[in-house]
Amino acid sequence: MIFAPHTVRAALLLMAGAALPLAPLSAQEAPREMSSSPTAQAEEQSPLRMRAEQVVALINGELDAPLTDVFTPRFLAAVPEAQIAAISEQLSGQYGAALSVEEPGSSEALRSALAIRMEQAIARGGIAIDPANGNRISELLFQTFEPLDDSAEKIRADLAALPGTTNALFVRLGDDGAVEPVFAHNADTQLALGSAFKLYVLSTLSQSIERGERSWDDVVRLSQRSFPSGQMQDWPEGAPVTLQTLATMMISISDNTATDQLVAELGHETLEAELIASGNADPSRSIPFLTTRQLFAMRGVPDDFITRYRAADDDGQRAMLDGLTEADVSQEQIQQTFASDTPGAIDIEWFAAPADLARLMNRFVAEEAETARAIMAVNPGLPAPVAENWDYVGFKGGSEPGVINLTWLLRDEAGAYWIATFGWNDPQAGVATPTLQTIAQRVLALPRD
Repeated sequence: MIFAPHTVRAALLLMAGAALPLAPLSAQEAPREMSSSPTAQAEEQSPLRMRAEQVVALINGELDAPLTDVFTPRFLAAVPEAQIAAISEQLSGQYGAALSVEEPGSSEALRSALAIRMEQAIARGGIAIDPANGNRISELLFQTFEPLDDSAEKIRADLAALPGTTNALFVRLGDDGAVEPVFAHNADTQLALGSAFKLYVLSTLSQSIERGERSWDDVVRLSQRSFPSGQMQDWPEGAPVTLQTLATMMISISDNTATDQLVAELGHETLEAELIASGNADPSRSIPFLTTRQLFAMRGVPDDFITRYRAADDDGQRAMLDGLTEADVSQEQIQQTFASDTPGAIDIEWFAAPADLARLMNRFVAEEAETARAIMAVNPGLPAPVAENWDYVGFKGGSEPGVINLTWLLRDEAGAYWIATFGWNDPQAGVATPTLQTIAQRVLALPRD
């Protein structure tokens, strides 16, 4: 299959983070020097409080000022007005109306912790204003949501109400189903995984190393090239890299080139065997086991190719994939798919149910999988206040238009391992990652006893 990777810059299978920002960290202003005078702090706190109250009105759709009067130009350049409106609607839809500002505190004049009481949760994060820009908001980040009178039943109803299909599971591992899950919703329903499929690649590699076939420090030459997300698509051809480096890049920043290099090293048949060995209930849905490059191609081929691919058996599908050329794939169509957040043929993907992923996670619990667990922990995918509730946090998420998956491997203080996994597919429209992230945080806050 031939087509030029550097001409497509759309982000495929992005790794989902866990914070719910109105502005990403990249949009935040650098800290400014603050006065140490209590009197000055009290005088300067008033604009900060005023902006916090405007955030309440914004969440409720009641802001009586244009956003350009509330946020700095740099903030709005990073987070357009439409995105702010969408996130505000998601927050109020998830947690009800914003009621009051519980915080900011008075310790800092221009930057402070922020807590807003909503009908169903306390939203906690941070806020900052820029006096050089009329005390407009330069930072706004909600990191955690502490549920008020929440329950598994309410969360399950919220998941079921989302368009498309959702699934979820939060359960202690290693009990062979003997322990009742803290939370379960369509736990046996397979959905497309997006980049979370890379957990199967990591497991295949870890199993191969455990069998003595490979070593984490084995060096290979970079020969594959996919598309972002990632960095290694821009690395030199033939660059020497260890298997551990490839695996770390694959999991921590969802590097697609690193993934495809590992797929090439391990072999499609070995990866497909791991689907079966790990307990995937319907492995045929993920066979042939696609590379990320092939997934991109399948978002740019004509409809009749998709129709013929669906009708073909596994061998026929492999032949079709091998025969793809640059002329068969519309890079403009790929760009349009990702730029417009319009789902492609998301039935051609990698698939697992929450119960399948729980069986897969049991393979990472073994003592021999220590390196794989360390790789999964590089990007924990949770804000610090939530991650601090666990002794260990490993994470892999994934998304493409119409697909989101968030999966955590967790270890409590007693040494027991847990899985928390959440999926959402909608073949008709893009799906909102922040919505699923907030639901995940609500589930993780449920009592585990």
